[in-house]
Amino acid sequence: MATVDVLNWEKKKVGSVELSPEVFETSVRKDILHDVVRWQLASRRQGTHKTKDRSEVSGGGKKPFKQKGTGNARQGSSRSPLQPGGAVIFGPRPRSYSYQLPKKVRQLGLRSALAHLFSEGKVQVVENMTSEQGKTKELAERLKSFGAEKAVLVDKAVDDLFSRASRNLGNYRYYTPEAVNVFDLLKYDRVVMTKDSVESLVQRCGVGN
Repeated sequence: MATVDVLNWEKKKVGSVELSPEVFETSVRKDILHDVVRWQLASRRQGTHKTKDRSEVSGGGKKPFKQKGTGNARQGSSRSPLQPGGAVIFGPRPRSYSYQLPKKVRQLGLRSALAHLFSEGKVQVVENMTSEQGKTKELAERLKSFGAEKAVLVDKAVDDLFSRASRNLGNYRYYTPEAVNVFDLLKYDRVVMTKDSVESLVQRCGVGN
């Protein structure tokens, strides 16, 4: 079982915590990470794309030109996809791209992402995540001095002032363990979590339930 230091925001050791080897020292399944990221991105798609079919384009009440004698192919409607301004054949229609991914696969993906970050030395534990004034500038300077240029920040419960301070920071995401996801862990490539959130995050991964 891995033991990591608990740090304050000055990067001084204030304690230690044991991390579950079933989560942070498991093998990294790249195929599962790929499946989970595809599922997340598919679920985020709006699916609002649409083109007009023959019943929706304007015109079409009159035959464009007579049947014979013009030398052109016969046409029955200006709504035809062959005509300028006509309909679109088999165009996209509004639909949902989301699909179901088994819970155990999602949990395995989360364990793989955390194990990958831990193997790279990009998992850090801090004693708390609080902000006295909720100021973005103060938090940005604190995170920069801590050495986290971008990261997923995990706390057991949302601190309103800390949440407000982090809201406008594009390189950070502030979550509770229930909201941590594979895509953001891989995108921001570092996780900074509080000591109190470790157990909840491990349970989220399907270990110790």
